[in-house]
Amino acid sequence: MSEESATQDMTDAQDPRTLLAQAMHYTDPATGAVSPPIHMASTYARDADYGLVAGASYSRADNPTYRTVERVLRELDGAAESLVLSSGMAAIACVLETVPSGKRVAAPTVIYHGTLEYLEGLAAHRGVELDFFKAGEPGALEAAIRPGETDLVWIEPIVNPTWAVVDVAAAAESAHAAGAALAVDATCTPALTTRPLALGADMVVQSGTKYLGGHSDVVAGVLSTADAESPRWARARRLRSLAGGVLGPMEAWLLLRGMRTMALRWERACDNAMAIARHFDGHPALDGVLYPGLETHPGHATAARQMTGGFGGMLSLLLKADFAGTQRVATRTRVILPATSLGGVESLIEHRKAIEPPGSAVPDNLLRLSIGIEAVEDLIADLEQALAGVGG
Repeated sequence: MSEESATQDMTDAQDPRTLLAQAMHYTDPATGAVSPPIHMASTYARDADYGLVAGASYSRADNPTYRTVERVLRELDGAAESLVLSSGMAAIACVLETVPSGKRVAAPTVIYHGTLEYLEGLAAHRGVELDFFKAGEPGALEAAIRPGETDLVWIEPIVNPTWAVVDVAAAAESAHAAGAALAVDATCTPALTTRPLALGADMVVQSGTKYLGGHSDVVAGVLSTADAESPRWARARRLRSLAGGVLGPMEAWLLLRGMRTMALRWERACDNAMAIARHFDGHPALDGVLYPGLETHPGHATAARQMTGGFGGMLSLLLKADFAGTQRVATRTRVILPATSLGGVESLIEHRKAIEPPGSAVPDNLLRLSIGIEAVEDLIADLEQALAGVGG
């Protein structure tokens, strides 16, 4: 049995929950093991004809441990090809570095701060022009795109950390009409709920550290494409090797291990987040709850159309407090951990403005929550005690 046949191809009719749990029905061709081996080698010997035994020559370009997880990701995302990288930022950089100097990128004003900082670096050092738009505002994305000049449109389906909703299909249509490509950061909306490539996106990035890994013990990135033959993809793939942004074999194994339970973790996180959002909607200590699953959210209709497997575990609370008061609440939780990340089994809280770069448009009074798989009653009680006295 070949390495490729160690995983059986899944049909489109097969439930992604089964695909993930079985890692596409993986069995090791050499031993029959249901968990893939970890290949720690950095280099690979050649055969008597000086050919590569299994196609791998050096682990900066390829490693057999990557292949199983990449095949699962390819099937899950509905991609032509998927790559694993050393971090979500490494995946983001591989896409953004495909933009030629002098061209333009359109992106939301509020977005993951690492992406924003990288974009600003491209503008400062490579002459890439930036056009920002307010996510969720009708016509704003379309107005930011300049036909013939915009090379790339960058979106998040729900933007971090305000959770404004961007219509992926409409963004793809607008980008393509102007001759631009659409890249989607789907870290907070994995393929269990949104499949951007099926909605017209050209490339999808994710931080594998988050929902894919799910246990706060691995840093990884994922990059998928709708067209494995495109020049942009060839450039991104080459950048992974040349810049050294490959994932270690142990990390690749950990990423796949986490993905096998993602469907269960995602379902519980979605249920918990919805319960918390509904409980605190209208709470006297708050100016608002930002969660696309609430019917009162301005982007709810779009979210309901493109998030078909739950609204996710991310939500934000707007407190009736200033910067300092909001930060104090983030230190008063006893169950929810004050930390920066998301998508893990444990719930996290952070005062987002405190870690944003200077000039960030994120409100001073915003607390970002990543809801995990704990008993939701404990999470609600913890937030209630932490909010006691706020706004009164």
